[in-house]
Amino acid sequence: MKRVAFGNTGRMVSSVGLGGEGVLRTYDRADEAEAVIRAALARGITYFDSARVYSDSEVYYGRVWGKEPQLRAGIFQTSKSASRDRAGALADLESSLARLQTDYLDLWQIHDVRTEDDLKAIARAGGALEGFLAAKAKGLVRHIGVTGHHDPYILTRAVAEWPVDSVLMPVNPVEEALGGFLTLTLPAARQKGIAVIGMKVLGGAGAHYVLPRLAITAGMLVRFALAKGISLPIVGCSTPAEVVALSEAAGKGPLPASEIATLVELYRPYANKMAFYRGVR
Repeated sequence: MKRVAFGNTGRMVSSVGLGGEGVLRTYDRADEAEAVIRAALARGITYFDSARVYSDSEVYYGRVWGKEPQLRAGIFQTSKSASRDRAGALADLESSLARLQTDYLDLWQIHDVRTEDDLKAIARAGGALEGFLAAKAKGLVRHIGVTGHHDPYILTRAVAEWPVDSVLMPVNPVEEALGGFLTLTLPAARQKGIAVIGMKVLGGAGAHYVLPRLAITAGMLVRFALAKGISLPIVGCSTPAEVVALSEAAGKGPLPASEIATLVELYRPYANKMAFYRGVR
């Protein structure tokens, strides 16, 4: 698995990461989740995504790191807090560390920033940003980031105004058709030199229907994301076979420009429907 720079942090991560969705965002499926995590490790994936609100995702990871703590040093473990105040965020972090069976996070992210009210609440005195910076100062987290998929203008402001090391945002053909995250947030992140992690790589609502109909594979969409100049895409997987497909797509490298243009035009008629995560209609 190729390694890439994680923004300007000086850290290196695998060129694709395991997303916190798929089998990880479940309850009572620990054996299946462990099989997916171990498949990712076997394929050289080092970036592991999670969030405090992702069901038992953190618990599943912690089950692996707890049994084999030597694995922890070689991976880049992330999580997220959706709390908007300092106290709530730090309580989330304490819980995340316990569930993950680790004493630090490589990346802790301010989760799902959507509105002007979110920006104000997070950045005010006593807001979550204070908690994130305090945790970084104490060494409980090595880097901090922000995530969003609802409003590219709001997320771009967070990138520009906050001292973050990364941004997690949607990267798929729908986003190129609509504009916003790829035309505003991505350039703002590049200007600051921060890492960009692509999510929603396989699309949104109706992807299970549209992809087969248009003869589009998950691998093509992973390679589309790799071609957009981001640090890495992440994809949630439900089986070890899906992990293998993810790593094989990474091995093929970015999609050629001609194929990108074709993909975007194929997706354009479905763009608003598939970008349900934005709240557009």
